[in-house]
Amino acid sequence: MRWLFDPASQQGVAMRADWYVFVAAGIAVGLFVYAAIFWCLIAYRRRTGREPAAFKNNPPLEITYAAIPFLLVLALFAVTFAIEMPIDEAAASPQQRISATAFRWSWQFDYGGGVVSSGTTMQPPALYLPLGRTTEIALRSADVTHSFWVPAFLFKRDAIPGMTNVFDVTPRHAGTYLSRCAQFCGLEHGLMTFYVKVVPAAAFDRYLSSGGTQKP
Repeated sequence: MRWLFDPASQQGVAMRADWYVFVAAGIAVGLFVYAAIFWCLIAYRRRTGREPAAFKNNPPLEITYAAIPFLLVLALFAVTFAIEMPIDEAAASPQQRISATAFRWSWQFDYGGGVVSSGTTMQPPALYLPLGRTTEIALRSADVTHSFWVPAFLFKRDAIPGMTNVFDVTPRHAGTYLSRCAQFCGLEHGLMTFYVKVVPAAAFDRYLSSGGTQKP
């Protein structure tokens, strides 16, 4: 819940606005529905000597019932589309590129220049990201469909066999964030985790220049 208010990535900040819109819409709809229920309970309660009111064939009311939800869904779609489209557009010149490969049941991260890290279910790997820099991640799957999910970033992308899913991540808070596969992929799915470690840019550069031996 903390990350809904203070996401650890710039992309998460944008998605936070979408979450707020949906939460507000849900609360408004819920309040209206419960208010209508209680109003009906009071206005149409059973009374001695009075038959309950009944009516049928009310086209204006029926059209209203259909139109309002349709317009609400349309508005939510438009807001989500406007927020997510810029997030889905990868930067032309990212400051860093990393290849991420999901496999049953762990991850491999290739930073280029021979720097590669991978793990197992018992020893999850770490994905190092430079603080404040835009990193392009090319996400692939070596077998079945997986999902790259970093809750602290409010960010998730699928790894689909035969496809490369390219996206940008710009961390805004240093720290270590537990991440996982969010797509059921077999027996060890629940153990398919990894850590995103956001470190200062200088420490990240030392990690690459050392060939991955000098961990931040």
